[in-house]
Amino acid sequence: MNTLSAPSAPTVRYLPEGDSFRSHMAARHKKGTLWLTIFQAATLVSILALTALLYNIINQSFGWVAVRNQVEPEALAIEGTPLEELSKEQLITILEAYISKGVMRRLESEKPFSVRSREDVYQLVEERVINPEILRSWPLADSLLRRSAIHQEVVETFPGARLQFRAWINPQFLRAPQSANPAKAGVRTAMLGSLWIVGLTILVAFPVGVGAAIYLEEYAADNPLNRLIQTNINNLAGVPSIIYGMLGLAIFVRGLEPVTSGAIFGLSDPTTANGRTVISASLTLALLILPLIIINAQEAIRAVPRSLREASYAVGATHWQTIWHHVLPSALPGILTGTIFAMSRAMGETAPLVVVGASTFIAHDPTGPFSKFTSLPIQIYQWTARPQDLFRNLAAAAIIVLLVLLLAFNAVAIILRNRYRSKRREG
Repeated sequence: MNTLSAPSAPTVRYLPEGDSFRSHMAARHKKGTLWLTIFQAATLVSILALTALLYNIINQSFGWVAVRNQVEPEALAIEGTPLEELSKEQLITILEAYISKGVMRRLESEKPFSVRSREDVYQLVEERVINPEILRSWPLADSLLRRSAIHQEVVETFPGARLQFRAWINPQFLRAPQSANPAKAGVRTAMLGSLWIVGLTILVAFPVGVGAAIYLEEYAADNPLNRLIQTNINNLAGVPSIIYGMLGLAIFVRGLEPVTSGAIFGLSDPTTANGRTVISASLTLALLILPLIIINAQEAIRAVPRSLREASYAVGATHWQTIWHHVLPSALPGILTGTIFAMSRAMGETAPLVVVGASTFIAHDPTGPFSKFTSLPIQIYQWTARPQDLFRNLAAAAIIVLLVLLLAFNAVAIILRNRYRSKRREG
């Protein structure tokens, strides 16, 4: 005959008392203090590393330079009128006297002198005739602390040169294209290339990523196939970026060359119709950030309360109406936050662009999706790889431009996110 055994009494744990309690609390406080110290030390190390990085960039972006002109501006005065006060026609006369006829014809073909402003012609005189050459540069710290020693060094080492305080990041640096002369080099071409690439990347990746997240969260059934897709998306987020570059080279540059070069549309340049274009780089970076956008969008959609969906169904809304009018507006701030991180990664990538075919030196600006291109990270890499010290100053200035562009894009995304969030709260 089977009998039911009596249930066992629950185990009762008593809190420590007296000296045991005090020692237990002291150990807990000691452990908490230890972890607090570790966290504070980690924060301090991060701040110091960031400070050192910013100091190095700013230190290289400003400072004294030793400059020597090929022709002094005083020698270009006409009838006692200094160069700064000469008319446009007189400046053109100076150009014709000092540079070859072939160069004049090329400048005329690029932009006729009849439509150039006086400031443009004056800049040409500075670049082509005066032709200042930077012989050496000094960082900002030395420029502030060792000015007299630097002046003496210039007098002894570079006779005929003059000291000039130079901000390597300036309006001319932003307007000028690439050049082998550090005094004339700028980031216009690279900056436009980065803007084209990032704009097209977000245009492709954002709707595809959000659409995939909506399907996986709202429509996909819990079956082995969809679980496999989700696992692969999570794994793709950690794949090295150069692998995406190899994928972009195989698919977009070579496999889809008639499309990515623009030849199929009749828009390609015969000298550049090889698939190594802006659109190839954008599609490659879109693949790179797509897993990040999908994962962050899924988390944002998943965070929307279930009660919001049920309330929408209760008033007769369809599944899609619920998603479009309630789920997406609620999840949009989180989706935009994930997009900010993805866009930041895309803007700073170098390896995929090198594989896809970014130019390390390009003389003309990108004018569309089918143009050859370079980007700010590529330009920074190319300048830091050069042996001349002056190009490191240019690289530091280009880093500041890249950081400003990145912060500007992030600021726009944050403003949009906060606006949607505030509208949702008001609604």
